[in-house]
Amino acid sequence: MSRIGKMPVTIPQGVDVTIKADQISVKGAGGTLSVATNALVKVSQESGSVHFAPTNESREANAMSGTLRQLVNNMVTGVTKGFEKKLALVGVGYRAQAAGSKLNLTVGFSHPVAIDMPAGIKVETPAPTEIIIKGADRQAVGQIAAVIRAVRPPEPYKGKGIRYADEKITIKETKKK
Repeated sequence: MSRIGKMPVTIPQGVDVTIKADQISVKGAGGTLSVATNALVKVSQESGSVHFAPTNESREANAMSGTLRQLVNNMVTGVTKGFEKKLALVGVGYRAQAAGSKLNLTVGFSHPVAIDMPAGIKVETPAPTEIIIKGADRQAVGQIAAVIRAVRPPEPYKGKGIRYADEKITIKETKKK
C-alpha cells in the first residue's frame, strides 16, 4: 500500500469535511474546496481524521489512494493557512502593479500585459518587481504563477524576465569569435 495513502489526514478545529458518494468537500475559514472521489479508493472519516484505503490490490488503486489523500490534505491546508507563490521581475523597466483582480505587467513589450485573476486568487505587489500570489487552492495558485511566468520567462544570457523567487537561472556564456 502507498506509504502516503496509509497516513490519515487530521482535521483541525474550524474545518468541516463532508464525504459524499462522488466528492469530498472541505470547508473552512479560507473558503470551500471539493475534489471528485475515485471508485478505487475507500474514504472514511473517524474521530477528527480522514482515512484512505485502496478497494483492491491493483497498482492503480494503490497509487490513487496516495493521490487522493494528498489532494484532501492540500485542501485542508489551503482552507486553514492558504498557499502562496512569489515571483520576481528582473530587467530594466520591468514592473508589476496589482489593481483589484487584475495584474498589469510592463515587461519590455510595446504594450502592457493585463492578466485577470480567477476567483479565489489574490495578487499583491509589495514592490514593483515583486509579485505574491495567494489562495486556498494549491493547483490554481501554481497554475496562475506559471501563466504569469510564461509572459516573459527568464532568458539564459542576461537572466532578464519573470522568475520564481527561489529559482536559480544558469547564465550562459556569450559566443566568442
